[in-house]
Amino acid sequence: MELLLNRDIFSENSTTGKLSVDGKFECFTLEDKDRSLTTAMPLAEITEKKVYGKTAIPKGRYKVIITHSEHFGRDLPLLVNVPGYEGVRIHPGNVAADTLGCVLVGQARSVDTVLNSRSAFAPLGEKIANALHNNENIFITIQ
Repeated sequence: MELLLNRDIFSENSTTGKLSVDGKFECFTLEDKDRSLTTAMPLAEITEKKVYGKTAIPKGRYKVIITHSEHFGRDLPLLVNVPGYEGVRIHPGNVAADTLGCVLVGQARSVDTVLNSRSAFAPLGEKIANALHNNENIFITIQ
């Protein structure tokens, strides 16, 4: 399964985008502010430019697995080997303060906000879980 997150609206506080699954639009996304980080940068440069809790993860391609989140108390998708970050998940939430580097999903969006997040996450989470159950590899490309 291939997820594609296309960041397309940038504000001082957040980044919103569109997420597709295998080429089909799935939902909107909300992340922290895009500070132009990429996986091609040295880790030292990522660390230097990153503002904790206020910086979107580097653009790049990441494997996605599902693990138990102690913070949320349930199983959630986890992006693997994000340089300079730990515990980056895809999960429900509505505003940039909810992200801490994670990708929030919603059925609608406005500046610095996604709406109907749980309703957007449920089908996406199910698709990811089903793909993993069928031994598919899942990757997300963020651009």
